[in-house]
Amino acid sequence: MSATTALGDPAKGRTTALWASTVAFTVCFAVWTIFSILGVQIKKDLGLTDAQFGLLVGTPVLTGSLIRLVLGIWADQYGGRIVYVGVMVAAAIATGLLTFAYDYTTFLIAALGVGIAGGSFAVGIAYVSKWYPKESQGTALGIFGAGNVGAAVTKFLAPMVMVALGWKMVAILWAIALLVMAVVFWLVTADDPDLARRKAEGVQPESFAVMMEPLKNLQVWRFSLYYFFVFGGFVALALWLPRYYVGVYGLDIVTAGLLGAAYSVPGSLFRILGGTSLGKAAVYKHIPVYYPGRVGSVGGVVGLIGGLGGFVLPITFGLMNDVIGVWTSCFMLLFAIVAVSLTWMHFAIRAMDRREHPELRQPRDLPEARHLGMPMPAARKS
Repeated sequence: MSATTALGDPAKGRTTALWASTVAFTVCFAVWTIFSILGVQIKKDLGLTDAQFGLLVGTPVLTGSLIRLVLGIWADQYGGRIVYVGVMVAAAIATGLLTFAYDYTTFLIAALGVGIAGGSFAVGIAYVSKWYPKESQGTALGIFGAGNVGAAVTKFLAPMVMVALGWKMVAILWAIALLVMAVVFWLVTADDPDLARRKAEGVQPESFAVMMEPLKNLQVWRFSLYYFFVFGGFVALALWLPRYYVGVYGLDIVTAGLLGAAYSVPGSLFRILGGTSLGKAAVYKHIPVYYPGRVGSVGGVVGLIGGLGGFVLPITFGLMNDVIGVWTSCFMLLFAIVAVSLTWMHFAIRAMDRREHPELRQPRDLPEARHLGMPMPAARKS
């Protein structure tokens, strides 16, 4: 489809854009979490510690997180369609080159390249949101975010491929899948309506500095902390659980992968309920509402911080396991993070309510007080 088609009838390409983006994100996420399975075999082959394993599986998450801000801004500036394809092609090349790694250092370098696939989230969010009105963005972005199920795809299929054909074949097949998806995505999608309009009117994209303006708002960083837990925690456990099941219960990698998939699937599919403020999707439901023209930059930085959670937490899980030797310490850490997030959210929302509704600051009538012998608040003037 051409840009003109998208401009003339945005609804025509809307469904295709959503589902093509979701499938592409599923493939990208499957590649992004490939070390959750390959890492277990590599740990055994190289004799790595749990901390080294945590760094290995977290390295792709680091790359995918750090590039989200830039990719999100590029998607706003130049269109999500072309940036999305570029991300998939680059990640496919890096995944194929993974087969040439031979020691811990080269595996870490290869993991940095594989992480490019994780940047697809910021691109997809910016691209999909341009096709939908505000009242539908929560559901649309929730459906797109369900591409997290790619983690389950890797946990379900990669162990069987690895056992039958070796870990290198997993990398080759996942790279081919990315390349095929990149071609299909380019052929079936169109430029988003906003980009099509700018092309038709000859409007130049806004500068990087202008795109970064919303990041001065504390609210953006509050959203980032929430996403550090809901998404970072999800990715961290998606990467850590196969190792956890092998270490705690002595399971084989195929069984551990299946159990890890059982965790990833509901966590991904529940994103479809993003329109009801639930978990990961709830955070991104609000971004297009508060920052409609800056979804790429704001979504990029929120995704960056959330993705860093997926990098930092597996390493921390491994360090805690090496130092204190308590496997369940990973869940203790996650509880501490969510407690801080919940407390900040509570007081932030209370303060926001008082600013927008000054009457909430006034004393309230308590008819029950006279029966309990309590002093009555001063009467309010009408």
